[in-house]
Amino acid sequence: MAGGVKGIGKFLRDVVQEMKRVSWPTRKELTRYTLVVIGTVAFISVFFAIIDYGISELVRVLLG
Repeated sequence: MAGGVKGIGKFLRDVVQEMKRVSWPTRKELTRYTLVVIGTVAFISVFFAIIDYGISELVRVLLG
């Protein structure tokens, strides 16, 4: 049991060390990346909505 606790402690120390090495984005970079993601999601959503509507209309025409 004690080995498990020591293992958890080592794991947490390693996590802290790795987090210190992380290259965090600046506020400006984070804002830009967030806007790119939101824009991409919005574009893809509209694209698939148009495609879905087109396919629905095609099936409606074909089936009468």
